[in-house]
Amino acid sequence: MKRLIVAVVALCAVSCAKDELARSAPSGGPDARPAAAPAGAVASGVVLPDQIRWQDGPPSLPPGAKFAVLEGDPAKEGYFAMRVRVPDGYRIPPHWHPGVERVTVISGTFNLGNGDKFDRSATRPMPAGTYSFMQPGMRHFAWAEGETVVQVATVGPWGITYVNPADDPRKK
Repeated sequence: MKRLIVAVVALCAVSCAKDELARSAPSGGPDARPAAAPAGAVASGVVLPDQIRWQDGPPSLPPGAKFAVLEGDPAKEGYFAMRVRVPDGYRIPPHWHPGVERVTVISGTFNLGNGDKFDRSATRPMPAGTYSFMQPGMRHFAWAEGETVVQVATVGPWGITYVNPADDPRKK
């Protein structure tokens, strides 16, 4: 009798787990992919380095940057992940974001400073593996030492406002 009870409980657990997986999987089954990914995004659950589709821009950053959207859409509400690759010496003038900015340094060294004026000597080097987050409205600036790749993974919509409007590349 004890074995029968254990068998029934196990069967119920497996059945409930299958139902839960079916409910949590995207429509179309567990292998379904989003119908449309934003331009440059990889429509897969795993993004290998050779699958990253680097594009020029984004236009809100000074020329020379490349970016790739890995998940989500930075222009819309919700989670997104994108990578930005910049050349040695690349500078991002003082700016702020409307939401929390979360940055992980993938390669190179990203030097980050706080304030309204760019001061290279007042930055803190963030080598590969460093994670940083900044609250909405925090004024900051950065420069790259060596080719540098950072990942921004946060909640959109993402935006950038330059402290000095003349620094905004969208206005040039």
